[in-house]
Amino acid sequence: MSMSTVEPGTRLADRFRLEDRVNESSGATFWKAIDEVLARPVAVHTFSPDFERQHEVVIAARAASRLTDPRLTQVFDAADEDGVAYVVSEWVSGESLLDLLSAGPLEAERGAALVAEAAEAIAHAHEHGLAHLNLTPNRLMWTSGNTVKVLGVGVDAAILDAAEGLTEEERAQADAEGLGRLLYAALTGHWPSPDDDCGLPEAPVDDAHYCTPRQVTAGVPNYLDTITSRILGLRKSVEPMDSPMEVAEALAEVPRPAPASVSTLPPAVELRSEPVDTIGRPPMPPMIHRPAPRRSPALSRFVLTVVVLLAMVVVGVGAWTLGKSLGTEPAVPTAAPSATAGEEGQAAGKPVEVKIAGATGFDPLGDGEERNELAALAIDGSATTDWHSETYGGPDFGRLKEGVGLLLDLGKETRLTQAVIDFGASGGTVELRTGASPEPDGLKTFLTRENVSGKVTFDLNGSSPTRYLLVWFTELPPHNNGFRTMIRDVKLMGVKE
Repeated sequence: MSMSTVEPGTRLADRFRLEDRVNESSGATFWKAIDEVLARPVAVHTFSPDFERQHEVVIAARAASRLTDPRLTQVFDAADEDGVAYVVSEWVSGESLLDLLSAGPLEAERGAALVAEAAEAIAHAHEHGLAHLNLTPNRLMWTSGNTVKVLGVGVDAAILDAAEGLTEEERAQADAEGLGRLLYAALTGHWPSPDDDCGLPEAPVDDAHYCTPRQVTAGVPNYLDTITSRILGLRKSVEPMDSPMEVAEALAEVPRPAPASVSTLPPAVELRSEPVDTIGRPPMPPMIHRPAPRRSPALSRFVLTVVVLLAMVVVGVGAWTLGKSLGTEPAVPTAAPSATAGEEGQAAGKPVEVKIAGATGFDPLGDGEERNELAALAIDGSATTDWHSETYGGPDFGRLKEGVGLLLDLGKETRLTQAVIDFGASGGTVELRTGASPEPDGLKTFLTRENVSGKVTFDLNGSSPTRYLLVWFTELPPHNNGFRTMIRDVKLMGVKE
């Protein structure tokens, strides 16, 4: 099949059926399609026969598929074979910033909250070597699920060939300016550039410079006016911002929209290429301040121990002072050391609970980690928290990799006898691998279990002493509109060598 035959009804990879042509630009055609395997809508880019950057777009899309920030659209598939190149990603339903601005500027902090979320997502992309370089109001979405999505990271830059010849610093500065223009638009309803046909009126000019947001719209807070001016260089006396991370840090304190309950979500609004009437749209949820990071259980135990020791010191000093005042010095009682229950069990060779020194979201076949920020939640002793994988387009990880997992570090070589793992209601196929090294080649499969769900007990008797235990998923269970697995809690038993 050649690209000249791509038309409504065409099936790609024997599963993605093209339905509606949304728009065409720069040799790329954007489609709404149906994933016939999962019976859900997807977004598909195809390319004309004379499009010269097909290979670069596919490479960028595959790199974007490894990004883990949920505010970036997920890439499900990308191929360049048999004369056909295409990119398949999630279909986002909701309203773009351009749609939201059709009724005028947003309330200042609500608009800034959208851009703050986008800045954090774009900063994540830059940490992994990808840029956007086409940040316009129709690329920032407020979804029907009341979340922020940034469309086209990596792919847009490759289609437009926008990154050619730019250094890493220049790409970072370009995306920082793009975020600044989005912030300016959200605060004023105007676009501070003459070059982009983005659907908004150009910002007014004063003395050959664009007016600041406060000059255009009454009531814009001074700190948001200053941040916007710093990003776009509207005031020469303020320090500029040159990267998405700087923009994200500057907007970190902006209150964020509270996520809506699924039962109260408004009906989904399809992403459209034509203007939509937004006068009667439901209001955005109330703004909330993000809570401070939760203190880890290990830190809490350390603080408690310090408090108890300080209390013992205070009591001891008080007793000594009182004894001295009475002419005698009471003996300071000392507690004879006693073995803990775990030590007694180990001394007797009985299985005892093994303390897990650390946990890592393990993705050696992708970008090296898999939701690593959640890994500690699988070993915190609470079944109300969990580590979970990214959401993929199929049980085979969307054909992007062979597996992901949770790597547990025991701190030293230990002979394990049992592992009790709470998978919630996730399911899937899992392997338990052991080894002395965290490298993939150093971890050997000890057992495999299919259709795991709930709390599962694995018998590890007969396994060799190990420093690491890898819970490795080779097949994912369904989760919402995709496939994802989870681990709520892990408890290990072993004996002392």
